[in-house]
Amino acid sequence: MKSIATVTMNPTIDVSYDVAEMRHTHKMRTDNEWYAPGGGGINVARVFVRLGGHARCFYLSGGATGPALDGLLDKHQLVRTRIPIAGPTRIASAVLERQSGKEYRFTPAGPTVSDCEWRACLEQVAATDAEIVVLSGSLPPGVPADFYPQVMERLSARGIEVVLDSSGAALARGIEQGGLLLVKPSVGELQQYVGHKLESHEDIAEAALRSVRAGKARLMAVTMGHQGAILASGKGAYFLPALPIEAASAVGAGDSFVAAMVFALARGDDDLSAFRLGIAAGSAAILRAGTGLAHPADIRRLLASIAQPARL
Repeated sequence: MKSIATVTMNPTIDVSYDVAEMRHTHKMRTDNEWYAPGGGGINVARVFVRLGGHARCFYLSGGATGPALDGLLDKHQLVRTRIPIAGPTRIASAVLERQSGKEYRFTPAGPTVSDCEWRACLEQVAATDAEIVVLSGSLPPGVPADFYPQVMERLSARGIEVVLDSSGAALARGIEQGGLLLVKPSVGELQQYVGHKLESHEDIAEAALRSVRAGKARLMAVTMGHQGAILASGKGAYFLPALPIEAASAVGAGDSFVAAMVFALARGDDDLSAFRLGIAAGSAAILRAGTGLAHPADIRRLLASIAQPARL
């Protein structure tokens, strides 16, 4: 089993709670309050470790809320390397309205990171002894759009494989840098990257295959929410439908998908087996409201009902 490191440039303290009914201007009493360390890479590490792997978290932490994030990571027994920053770690909220069953999510942009702060993170990550590095999540204000390519260049020179899951310019610059083991855009993020709407599964598959054939990534997994996902590889494109599950929460579904897929690849599974495990984990994450992410028992149970991927 290969070891991994995850990089989270814009981590969160994820707070979730339930409310009977959302009503403006009124004080709404909440219950079922829960706190968890969050942000793309941290979420990936949480699920990866639950599945039995070893992961180190590189992350930025600062302000009055920084120590709270550090404590939550320790509570989850995650191996961590903290890069201190002056700005406060953001707090993201997920509120479940019991009356409607709908979830409301509130996510700040994050603190402004200085030049010397993000460069310190770059140097720390570049020296990692992990065999796979997962770059996951948004970039906070102040971090340049080519931060991920800078990390990729340093790591690839040392033979370390890289996985990318981001959005906007950070995703585009990372794909253009190329040489990724895996990149996981949503269909909306892929459409933004290619610059036009993708009308069908075949359109999505062809767009993903173009990146694979150009050497941008060995694998591209495009998640499509309730429609399922498409995997593009050197052997072609494959489709898996979403499992018929009523979503209780969308928090961390994509991160759980990435964690499980990377876990399978790290232990030597073939690409399609890794794809199936990713679908099972993404589905497991939405079973319950809140910030719990995917749990191994749910993943194993759901995996048994997932057919072999269909070739497009």
